[in-house]
Amino acid sequence: MKIPVFPISRRWLRALLLLAAASFIPATASAQVNAEQVMSIGRNVMSMEDYMLAIQYFNQAIKAKPYLADPYFFRALAKLNLEDFKGAEADCSLAIERNKYKSEAYKLRGFARQNLGNDSLAIADYNIGLGYNPLDKYFLFYKAVAQTQRKDYNGADSTFQTLLRQYPSFEEGYTARARLHIARQDTVSALADLDKSISLSKSLVNPFLLRAEIEWKRREWEKAGQDLDAAIHLHPDVADLYVNRAFIRYNSDDFFGAMSDYNYALDLDPKNTSALFNRALLRYEVKDLSRAEEDLTGVLALDPGNFHAMYNRGLIRMESGQNQEALQDLEAIARKYPRFYPVYYAMAECRRNMGDMKSAMRLAYHGDDLVKKYVANPEKNPLDRPAIAAAESNDARQSRDENDSESEIEVMEKFNRLVTVADAVETQLSYNERIKGRVQDRNVQVEPEPMYALTFTPTPASLKTVSNYFRELDDLNQQRLIKRQFYLSPGLSSVSSSAEDLFNYAEDLTSLLASGKGRPVDRLALGVTQAMLKNYDEALANLDKVIGIDDKFTVAYMARAYVRFMKSIADQKSARDNNGDGADNKALAAFDRQASAAVLQDVIADYDKALSLNPRLVFAWFNKGNIYYAIGDYTSAMQCFTEAVRINPEFGEAFFNRGLSYLQAGNKHQAFADLSKAGELGVLPSYNILKRMK
Repeated sequence: MKIPVFPISRRWLRALLLLAAASFIPATASAQVNAEQVMSIGRNVMSMEDYMLAIQYFNQAIKAKPYLADPYFFRALAKLNLEDFKGAEADCSLAIERNKYKSEAYKLRGFARQNLGNDSLAIADYNIGLGYNPLDKYFLFYKAVAQTQRKDYNGADSTFQTLLRQYPSFEEGYTARARLHIARQDTVSALADLDKSISLSKSLVNPFLLRAEIEWKRREWEKAGQDLDAAIHLHPDVADLYVNRAFIRYNSDDFFGAMSDYNYALDLDPKNTSALFNRALLRYEVKDLSRAEEDLTGVLALDPGNFHAMYNRGLIRMESGQNQEALQDLEAIARKYPRFYPVYYAMAECRRNMGDMKSAMRLAYHGDDLVKKYVANPEKNPLDRPAIAAAESNDARQSRDENDSESEIEVMEKFNRLVTVADAVETQLSYNERIKGRVQDRNVQVEPEPMYALTFTPTPASLKTVSNYFRELDDLNQQRLIKRQFYLSPGLSSVSSSAEDLFNYAEDLTSLLASGKGRPVDRLALGVTQAMLKNYDEALANLDKVIGIDDKFTVAYMARAYVRFMKSIADQKSARDNNGDGADNKALAAFDRQASAAVLQDVIADYDKALSLNPRLVFAWFNKGNIYYAIGDYTSAMQCFTEAVRINPEFGEAFFNRGLSYLQAGNKHQAFADLSKAGELGVLPSYNILKRMK
């Protein structure tokens, strides 16, 4: 059972919210009054834990009065609650530049730096804060934790002594010091501090988890189980707690209890791969092979790169007589870990079962050669240790005499076999989606923000601040040449509720054009209507005619480029007998990277033509970048998104998509910066990805 690294308490963050009204300096002039009102609303919104919306209010305050420290400070506080620690650090620095005496900004920046792993810089901030207030509880607390993380155990011990002498009832202080004792391998002192923490408050989960960790290492299964029970009582909706209790129950030979915990964990979180994997191994233990295979298949559906699961599935398939299917799994393992000798013996057994003795002998000899090379020179012939460890623990378990008492090594082998979750739970329970505003914890699919399309449907209100204005489209709408107004919206809107209306409008436009009275704008409207109805062939034909009449019609090029791209996606889906329409951004992800060069060049040519007519047409740059992203040309995509944010520095979607491009290209540093900026500008999934990047 792996217990998480000590989570930094957020109590003082909540305290800061309560003190917000008192800390903000009121303004006097009219413009200043407006800024104060915006700040007040932002703080109220943040107190309701709607951090994304709060950031937008603080952005407005910064625009109005960029010389004030408080808007940056509170924006940093909101970002920190969204776990954008880099963004929080930057905003705190900006606040300190404007008011170097704002001690809470040093605390917040230290907190952010500590979460970024910059313990030295964090300690420097805490020392500055302690210069203003030598006995501040949280400056002392976080400094001690940072010193522990830096392995400055003597310094941490001294700071803890000061902290707990001044605040003898601070239960979190005892829990944190217990981690210091554990780092020093002093479990006696650690248990004493944990007992003290629990005696002061039975509402904190971490003391119970830490004590359980010490107890299971001592093989005190009953005590460890009782502490896990207490943790679950505190937080019954956290699936990973049941996974950890199942480990305790398994080691107590309570297979029924362990299975019950895995089942309940999966009821809470059906995508919990640790629960699925461990349940599979437990099912294998009781010879429920078919359902064990089913669980491992479920793991691989969620995590295709989990070769540990694939290896175990291969062994189970072989045992159940599915030798051909087992070979598929085992051969994949051999390709990934060519020095992993057990897989060759397993493949040899499959071949033997299939009557192919020649191949079986060849594979077995290859496994023998790998073992001999490793034994002769282990440093020059390293085996793939993670996979090896798993296989070795499996083999050891199978060979152990059930009547023998278990050694500590055997206990650890069992632990290694049953994989539990690291960082299973934090004090603040980050997996609780019911907490409003904790958008970084929601199950968000990572995909680019969608391209902008010409439609008759306005963009729904959102936190994103980018304006959908571009000159040519506004000029067209101002002329009121058609009954409807054109909009530039992210993706083609769903038409399920307005399909009949669109069909009627298309018929009217078709009749008008057939009478010879129609104008290019009417044919443009017909093309847009047909595109919204996903009749891409007819839409494209009409847009071709519009451009044939007026080859400087920027709006028409924008419309045609998008329709060409969507048609190519529809054609690819049709070819694969997949008729699901899905969301527009999902269609981008499904775009076949082997799409014909002719189609791709036609789409890009349309955007290039639009840009030749209006080089500052930011949405053309954005859409063009999305196309390059879809086909895997991340360098070209980044160039397009860079041009988009140069033209409009508040184009959050462009920062987001450029961040994804950087991420795909392996540049995590730049990706982090762009995603942080995108989140600041209201693109909600940014914080989810930032959390995953840690």
